Formats: sequence, structure tokens, C-alpha cells
Amino acid sequence: MPFLSSPPCSTASSPLNFAAQRLRGRNFKGQDLTGADFSGADIRGANFTNAVLRGANFTGAKAGIQKRWVVGQFMVSFVLSGILNFVAIVINAFFITSSLTPNGTEQFTPFPGLVILFVNAVVIYAIARQGLTTKAMGTIVVALAGAVAGALAGAVAGAGAGAGAVAILLLSAYVAWRVSKEDEKFALSRSIGVAMGAMGGTSFRGADLTEANFTEAILNSTNFNHSKQKQTLLTRACWKNTKKLNRARVGDSILSNPAVRQLLTNGNGINQPPYLRANLREANLNGAQLNGANLKWADLSGATLQGADLQHTNLTEILATATDFTGAYLTGACLESWNIDTKTTLHDVNCEWVYLLQNEQERRPSSGDFAPGEFTKLFQEALSTVDLIFRNGVDWRAFVAAFKTVQVQNEEIELSVQSIENKGDGVVIVRVNVPLEADKAQLHSQFNQSYEAELKALEAKYQAQLQAKDEQITQHRQQSADMKEIVTLLASRPVTVEVKATAESKAMNDSTDKSRNIKVGGDMNLSNSVLNLGELSGTVTNTIQQLPDPDGDRPNIKTFLTQLQTAIQADTHLSTDDKAEALEQVKVLAEAGKNPQDGTVHKAVKTATKILQGTVAALPSTTALVEAVTKLLPLITKFFGF
Repeated sequence: MPFLSSPPCSTASSPLNFAAQRLRGRNFKGQDLTGADFSGADIRGANFTNAVLRGANFTGAKAGIQKRWVVGQFMVSFVLSGILNFVAIVINAFFITSSLTPNGTEQFTPFPGLVILFVNAVVIYAIARQGLTTKAMGTIVVALAGAVAGALAGAVAGAGAGAGAVAILLLSAYVAWRVSKEDEKFALSRSIGVAMGAMGGTSFRGADLTEANFTEAILNSTNFNHSKQKQTLLTRACWKNTKKLNRARVGDSILSNPAVRQLLTNGNGINQPPYLRANLREANLNGAQLNGANLKWADLSGATLQGADLQHTNLTEILATATDFTGAYLTGACLESWNIDTKTTLHDVNCEWVYLLQNEQERRPSSGDFAPGEFTKLFQEALSTVDLIFRNGVDWRAFVAAFKTVQVQNEEIELSVQSIENKGDGVVIVRVNVPLEADKAQLHSQFNQSYEAELKALEAKYQAQLQAKDEQITQHRQQSADMKEIVTLLASRPVTVEVKATAESKAMNDSTDKSRNIKVGGDMNLSNSVLNLGELSGTVTNTIQQLPDPDGDRPNIKTFLTQLQTAIQADTHLSTDDKAEALEQVKVLAEAGKNPQDGTVHKAVKTATKILQGTVAALPSTTALVEAVTKLLPLITKFFGF
């Protein structure tokens, strides 16, 4: 199926014109041939090793080997075949000779002949089922060992050896057929055959073929492997309608995947197997038909999909940094957690609506269609956020711990929560603000790993405390999806949390604070918490008292921290855990106050103030603690030189 109408593969103006010339065996090694025109040229046997061929035009060119190399390859194959047949004859002669008695008379017994037939059967079965792999070779070796033992035990019938020869002939034909079908089980045989076929052929080893155009070129017996000095660059090279590319030596490039190679040559991804996790990095897919295809987790970074048909395509969690979607068709596509950046091009995208979750959930816009240019504007604004999607509710304590971990891992990046959306049925989306230049994919991965680790630790704790079953833990996590509580717990700078919810979220709003009704161990745990809080308060007091006293009536850091500690302990709105968290941060500030000129304590001070601000963010503005924090924190940070 042809490509959709789209901008043609790039063909730069050619300062070097070799169009339609006979260039067999020519040596272009290491030359700068940027933009050169080789369209229709005969480049069989030409050497382009380490050459610069950026934007070069090879449309309709004929690569491969020269006739003298065809004869040479035939002779090599003939010699190898002769050697293998000679070995087979020697082995058969040994078996037949061993079938004679010491007196020179023939003594035929069925057992050894059956052994040979059995060995052949095992070999054929192993190769047919397992291919020419290490596992198959192990099976064959065991069978051959049994054959030798059987041959030494008695005579071998000549019929057994003749059956073996026929079986080997049939096996060879079968292997050749599977290799031609690019069966992965016979990848080793195919790679050897392709490597031999490329000997003396056109060489692009180590060449820079960025945006080179191979439309309708014949590329059998062509070598695209890396050279010793350089890697072969195939960035956005065009492979439309190329012929015999499957017979080229492509190394570890994206062309090594047969499904990807077929997509690059014919542009048809409709009704094809899923391209899950497919490596399409820097691929040229301009005008490709991928309507309804599954590209989940695929790497499309640096690729160009100008004018490509991506309608109803699953683009969940694709890596699309620096990807060019200019003029692409995206109506009905699923864009859940796709990773794009400021270098991703979304100009003139044709899109009426998309889905933000799989299975056609979270349609955007909710009704109607995007106005012209609206899609591009919407997702360019989204470049500064990372969407964290939870499908089974959120354990907010695990979330906060994971969020802190990611902040520590990326201390140079300022992260904050933009909004929290409760979608119902346990689905919650937390949107995190990140700088435009941040690596969104890395941040997303780091948070997921940290959250899962924290979740496992907390769930183990819940099991021990509640002696709960799995469904009780799930219920706890879903009930704890209280927007007010998460704002209290978030360890970040104060942000305005925008809660976007569907109509069903009204019921959730009407039941605010229900998540606080979960019992976690009765009076014993409560008394222990109170006792621990008292011990913590004493520790904080002792730490503050180690600071220098005020100079006369002039307040200093010791005065500010004492007032802050008193306000926290006196507040009736905070839970015991929140009070403990706040007092811990006062202790951090007191420890830092012992040596405020030490630059290493500044990070701890910043973190502590953020946590204190986040702790009181959900309290009424008229609360005494909020007023104290608002008044005292600027004085405290000023003391540390902020």
C-alpha cells in the first residue's frame, strides 16, 4: 500500500552530480558528498566507507556486487559445500565400515541403522522446532553422542546412512526456506548468509546518511554496518519502496527488525502486528499509514511523521521527543502519558478530538471538535507538565514520600503540583509542573519507581497494623483520596491546587474527611503517638536552646523558632502526624541555625520551609498557626541569607 500524500523525501540540491552514471567499484571512501545526486546510478561494488552523504539522493540507484564477485561467492559456496559433503561421506564410510565383521563379511543388524535414523529424526525435529540456536545445538550434540555409542555397539545398515543423506538434503531445503522467511529461530544462519552476500558489495560502513533518499533503490548485498572508526548514521533516511533491503547487512540499526523495515519501505502499518516497544528512533515515516496501529511504548524520538495517518492510533507512553508531527492526522488517537518536549513539532496537526486515557476514555474536547490550531496550542502548553496517572486510587503518604525522593534526585529542578483530577472509579491524575527543558520521561520513570517502592513498604505496614486483606488495603487507598489531605501532606512550595472533577465527584466532595475515619490501631497507637509527640517536642526544645540567646530585646533565630514551635503545639487543626512532621522541620531549622554560614545547610533549610508551608496550606487563613508561619518563615529565611 503506498504512502499517503506527503512531502517527498528530502533531496537537497546536488553540488556533485553522478546521476545515471556507471560507478561500479568506484572508491568514495571518506569523501564529503553532502547533497550529491546518485539517482539512477549503478553503484554496485562502490565504496562509501566513512563518507559524508547527508541529504544525498540515491533514488533508483542499483547497489550490490559486481559480476566477478558473484563468481567468487559461488566458488566459496561450492568449496564449503564440498567440505561439508566430504565430512558427511567420511562419517557415513566410518559407519558402513564398522558394519563389517573382522572376517570381512557383512553382518547387517537393525539396531545401529535405527540409531542413525533416530539421530536424523532428532536433528530434524530440534532444528525445525528450535531453529539453529544454542538450545537446538545441545539437543543435536546429545543425539550425536548416542549415535556414536550405537555405532560402536554393532553394525550399521547401509540403508540407515542412505536415509540420513536424504534427510539432510530435506533439512537443508527447510532451513533455506525458513531463512528466506526471516524466521528468528534461524537468525544466525541468515546473518551469516547476508554477511557473505555483502562481501564485495556496495559499502556504506561508517557513512553519514542523515536524510539520504533511497526511494526505489535496489539494495541487496549492501553493507550498512558500522566501521572501526565511525558509526553508520541513518537518521531520517528515506527507504520508500526500496527493493531487496532484506538482503542488505544492516547491523543493529532499526532496519534489523523485519516489521519495522517493512513499515519503512511500504509505509503500511494498518492491520499489522503491534509495534509495541518498537525502535523507530529517527525513522522517516512521512506519509505512513498507521491508522489504528498500536505503537504503545514505541521510541519515536527524532523521527519525522509529516502527513502521517495516526488516526485512532495507540500512542500511549511513546517517546516522541524532537519528533516532527507536522500535518499529521491524529483524530481519535490515544495520547496517554506520551512524552513530548519543546523540540516536538505539532504544526498544522489535523485533529478533531483525542483521548487522554486508553479504551477511549477522557475525550478532549469533552464535546465537539478542536478548532483549527487548538490541538497544537493545548499540547504545547502541556509541555511544562508531567501527568501521573493512578488507576486504583492513590496512597497519598506514598505519593508524598515518592515526591520528596524525586525532588532530592533532581534538586536543580523545581517541581510542584499543578492540579489533581479525580476521574472516578479509582482513577486519579496528578499533573506536576516541570521546567520546559526537563527530561519528562526520566522524571515520570523516577516517580513511578519511587512510588511503587514506597507503596510496597506502606502496604506491608498496613498489613501488620490492620491485619488486613488485600481488598482492605485497596479500600484504604481509595478512601484516602481526599483532596484536602494531599494538600496538607505535599512537600512542595505553596501552590494553588486546582481540582478538576467530573459530575460524579460531587459525592466525593460531600464526604470530605471520610478518609480520616479509618482506625489504625485503637487507643494504644493513639497514646503512643501522643507520647512520641511529647518526646519530639522535648528534643526540639533542647535543640533550640543550644542556639545563641537574643541580643537584648532584639529577637533572633532562637526567638523565631521558639514562637513557631509554640504555635505548632497549640494548633488544634493539625493531626498528630502533621504536628510531628512540622516539629521535625523546626528541629532541622534549629540544627541549621547553629552554623548558618555553612552553604551545605541551605538546601535543608529550603526543604524544611517548603514542608512547613505545605503543611499549613489547607488550614484557614485566619488560623493562628497560618499567621505564625506567614510571619515567621520570612524572618527565618532572611536569617539564613535567602
